[in-house]
Amino acid sequence: MARLSYLLRRGASYYARARVPLDLVDVVGKHELVKALGTKDEQEAKRRLWPVVEAWTRQFDDLRSRRQVTADDKAAAVWQHYTDSLERDEQARLHADDHQKDDGFDRPSAQSLRSFEAKARRAKLDALRNHLVIGETALIDDEVDDYIERNRLIIDSASPDRTDIARKMMRADIEVLQRTIERDQGDYSGTPKDPIVKPATGTPREQAAPGEGIMDLFEVYATENPKGIAVDTIAQARRDVGSFVDYVGSTCPVHRIDKKAVREWKALLMKYPVKATESSAFAGMKLPQIVKHNETIGKPVITARTVNRYLAGFSAFCSWLVNHGYLDHNPADGMFLKKTKEKTTVPFTSDQLNTLFKSPLFTGCQSADEWRNVAKPGNVRIHDHRYWVPLVMLYSGARPAEVAQLAVADVRQEQGHWIMHITTEGDGDKSVKTEGSMRVVPVHDELIRLGFTKYRDGMEAAGHARLFPEAKRNSRGQMIAEFSREFGRYLTRLGMKTGRGLSLYSFRHGVADALRRAGHLDEQFGFILGHAASTMTGRYGMMPQGMLQQRVDLVNSISYPKLTISHLV
Repeated sequence: MARLSYLLRRGASYYARARVPLDLVDVVGKHELVKALGTKDEQEAKRRLWPVVEAWTRQFDDLRSRRQVTADDKAAAVWQHYTDSLERDEQARLHADDHQKDDGFDRPSAQSLRSFEAKARRAKLDALRNHLVIGETALIDDEVDDYIERNRLIIDSASPDRTDIARKMMRADIEVLQRTIERDQGDYSGTPKDPIVKPATGTPREQAAPGEGIMDLFEVYATENPKGIAVDTIAQARRDVGSFVDYVGSTCPVHRIDKKAVREWKALLMKYPVKATESSAFAGMKLPQIVKHNETIGKPVITARTVNRYLAGFSAFCSWLVNHGYLDHNPADGMFLKKTKEKTTVPFTSDQLNTLFKSPLFTGCQSADEWRNVAKPGNVRIHDHRYWVPLVMLYSGARPAEVAQLAVADVRQEQGHWIMHITTEGDGDKSVKTEGSMRVVPVHDELIRLGFTKYRDGMEAAGHARLFPEAKRNSRGQMIAEFSREFGRYLTRLGMKTGRGLSLYSFRHGVADALRRAGHLDEQFGFILGHAASTMTGRYGMMPQGMLQQRVDLVNSISYPKLTISHLV
């Protein structure tokens, strides 16, 4: 189901909506879930939508897991009943004399009581054996119900699973009574003879405490956002951690996140097919099922780099869990796959840049509405974010989203120089990758020559608060995600790209190379690219004249041999 099919509008307000899976309708008691998103703004509704849908998905997973009684559950029920019953018997024997004294029993009366209890145990033993033969469970029903309730299982009273648990617990009870009869004779050496009454070796069913499920704690982590990372990075981490939960189960307590669980999850990720959630071939399947099914259909799997991306988001969350005392150590440490030395993103060559900036996107296309027509020559000129983002990136090294979300007020003159202030200040919808990504970047002289500041003044005169009002976020909160995707396809249509390598980020790599060609060391220009610690200058955009002049000189040293773009002036 497409994500936005979950979004419902009633009047001016938006709601999240999801159909209850058919196999859970009888448990949930309704066919559809609806929840108000508390906003009348569509973009805000899209941002609030997915966490609600994910919570419902976890609820459905939880209900399904509680309907599935495993062999481990049954083994645990048997051994737990056996050991708990014997412990209660031992405690009763230890304190029997105390109770009898309190109740005024003399010695003959106490002996008579013990004799009566011994006969009662033998009578119950005979009754249990008889019930086991005829299929009656009345003598054990209360204990079975207690086990089901404590483990939050959803089992119909007439289901074969409940009957099986009851019969197994009766066999455990028979062993218990045999031990108690032996103890009546002073013999504590007895052990179970029934082969099913033995220590459970499987994973015990354990429920996270209310509010302390893995995803519950992730939302606390996301709210705190200790590293100040971008909204979309948090959203990506939510999906990464959600993938782990998809494997271990939504009710898994956080203390059960260990090396073994992470190792097994990583092994599945290494076999996980590309875009599995978008493929109808894997509809309705969880992570292990997807991997198993892909062994048959053979779709290509994600790269080691993508596996590491999953691990990175998960590891950051685990570090927070360690810092807050939920875990003793980060189980993702040392789990990352070895990185390949081959770069996935490469800078444009001068020839490629000339081809790009002489293409219809920059010189005139057939239509601005459909990307397939943007690559065709025509007389329609594009001057929105699709035109300016590549050019600004070419001469600043800024990230695509950082440029696209600029406010008109973020591009201004300071001390006689035009600057771009990349910040989260102002518009509440803005975000940066990290706190250190907030920075002041001078506007390159070539951008001024191309008319960037004139464009900025025009947007201000038109009353726009944002520099690129047509630049939008997708439902995941990613700024110009569609443009980033379509730009890669545009390069393919121009014959510039085959496979991976070239993208919007190629401009960013090109700026780093240009600054190196100009004689600068990486540590001298990292702050221009947003690779630096958080500073007050970055947040508020104010700096001494000398410092600003140094940045102006640094940015203006960006140049590209043999690049010709004078036709864009």
